[in-house]
Amino acid sequence: MQFPSSLPALHKEFIQQALPRLAENPGIAGVAASGSYSDNSLDDFSDLDLVVAVEPDSFDAVMKDRFSIVSGLGDMVAGFTGEHVGEPRLVITLFGPEAFHVDFKFVNIEDAARRVDEPAILWARDDRLRQALDQGRGEYPKVDEQWVEDRFWVWMHYAGTKIGRGEYFEALEFLSFLRVQVLGSLALQQGGFEARGVRKIEQLLPDFAEKLKRTVATPEKASLLNATEYAAELYLELRSPGVSPCDKARTLAMNYLAGVRS
Repeated sequence: MQFPSSLPALHKEFIQQALPRLAENPGIAGVAASGSYSDNSLDDFSDLDLVVAVEPDSFDAVMKDRFSIVSGLGDMVAGFTGEHVGEPRLVITLFGPEAFHVDFKFVNIEDAARRVDEPAILWARDDRLRQALDQGRGEYPKVDEQWVEDRFWVWMHYAGTKIGRGEYFEALEFLSFLRVQVLGSLALQQGGFEARGVRKIEQLLPDFAEKLKRTVATPEKASLLNATEYAAELYLELRSPGVSPCDKARTLAMNYLAGVRS
């Protein structure tokens, strides 16, 4: 097996000792690595994202036993499933003695074609995992800019109501939502990158990241209003010409924010 050049020693050691143990389970058909492993962008702070392909007739049994399976791969000190990110097949773990984060996504081998990136196969019992991956291509979902525009000014009004009522921490959470779901994702997408919120935006788009700092507020009225109004300015810079603008909603929302300030 040829490992990516960016693979840290800790990650390599875990893979080398985990693969033989996973291969001993007859219900497991193959293992692949996705995320920063597959695009050779790992560093010492990276987690390890493993896709565990499971035989169709063994899927229920493996899912039932998945905590026992992953805990047998090393000193697992914590683990839980990924319902909070909409993926109950995911097992998120922390291994010792070093604090090492490994995510295991258990998938029916027949479903391996549905994915958001291109995982690298680490081990496979036969050619079926490769054949499944060859059936499609991983692509991270793109931001629908018209969908955003249809909602953005209502969101601005929402922010104004929270600031006006004095729910400052709620307004802070809203600004975080905007950075991830709208501003960062749009900027990355327009820059030719995957629309992954604000992930690695400091390295990928350093100039835009500097602008984004102005959308970070403290839980105080003036700071929140400044950050929210600037978020609207930044959004308008990012909005594509082809988007059908909601001008009336924009005017109402921004006038409302101005009224909250006064």
